[in-house]
Amino acid sequence: MAGADAAVLAEVVRSQVETHARFGGVVPELAGRRHIESIDEVVREALARAGVGVRDLGAVAVTGGPGLIGALLVGVSYGKALAYSLGIPLIPVNHLEGHLSAAWLGAARLAPPFVALVASGGHTNLYHVKERGEPALLGRTLDDAAGEAFDKAAKMLGLGYPGGPVIDRLAREGDPDKAPFPRPYPTCEDLNFSFSGIKTALLYHLRDREAAGRSWHVPDVAAGFQQAIVEVLVAKTLAAAGRAGVRDVVVTGGVAANSQLRALFEARGKDAGITVHIPPLRYCTDNGAMIAAAGARLLQDGRAATLAFEPRADWAIGD
Repeated sequence: MAGADAAVLAEVVRSQVETHARFGGVVPELAGRRHIESIDEVVREALARAGVGVRDLGAVAVTGGPGLIGALLVGVSYGKALAYSLGIPLIPVNHLEGHLSAAWLGAARLAPPFVALVASGGHTNLYHVKERGEPALLGRTLDDAAGEAFDKAAKMLGLGYPGGPVIDRLAREGDPDKAPFPRPYPTCEDLNFSFSGIKTALLYHLRDREAAGRSWHVPDVAAGFQQAIVEVLVAKTLAAAGRAGVRDVVVTGGVAANSQLRALFEARGKDAGITVHIPPLRYCTDNGAMIAAAGARLLQDGRAATLAFEPRADWAIGD
């Protein structure tokens, strides 16, 4: 990142999907090992692509949590060493605040106040982002996150990991009316979410059809399951925007890559007179650019840390 506009000079991503796919989910110890193997190479490649040397860096931004503690320890330790050796500030970034900052990596100009939905495999949170100060939490998942529900559904259907992309792809070929599912925790009076129930509904749906000797059309099941989750995410987010009195909504996190979610937000946001901002696909899933964008803003606010900072597996924004 460089300058006040936090322009992306280079981006390098090393995916671990193939490493974890055979296990049906992320294996924490393997994730930490892959971080150790990749981090130095990724940093060096990013600097080379950007055409800058390590001495040109003005600060080091690093994810400090929440997340898997083994992977966090690798990143924070590397970031500390780099910042100390260069005598520059260390900027720990909350992972969720990084996702919020991905909104500024798109083409559209955006300024607070706005309501933001962060939906991923580990989190489904609604925030009210104001002019200054920490984002206010409006609602969160009470159990499974939306992305986690997609992953578990894909596992039940034998579709592999990660579940979100494959369910999204199959749902385009299916009819949700042929496999309807209840809307999970649909009331907009409460802005929290709950996705464990729809996961159970899918389990019963498959079990009952199997017991009756009836098969199921996977694209129809994927379409019905996806539609139920997407409609609740959109309805509660727009309801939150109405209560907060804002005309802008940000949607980010891995689930924001879902094609139906993006289309429904655009359509219903337009009907409600609300502008919906969704980052480009490459900035929805976890990436270093969003952490750098958040770090640039924190640096401007003078929010550097000492080398005594320790990563936190459970770190709420504002804590």
